Amino acid sequence: MCQVLIEIPNEVLYDTNMKISEAAAFSKKMAALGYYVYKNVSLGYCAKIAGMTEEEFMLFLGENEIDIFQFENDEELLRDIACA
Repeated sequence: MCQVLIEIPNEVLYDTNMKISEAAAFSKKMAALGYYVYKNVSLGYCAKIAGMTEEEFMLFLGENEIDIFQFENDEELLRDIACA
């Protein structure tokens, strides 16, 4: 597994009233959200990145108004429904 180091200025932690552990958890969730939305990484992998269960990550997506059902067009949606 890869680790990525990001630097967060102390002023940001002060302004947001976050502890280092809270900033780390927030960063992991935001990275996972970005991978899910912009890079089409699976929900399961993004949940692992965020340090959450898949169910928790789905709720997190909902809290951020991100639909877990992403279809390119109506035809793809109809195909998915037909195969359900």
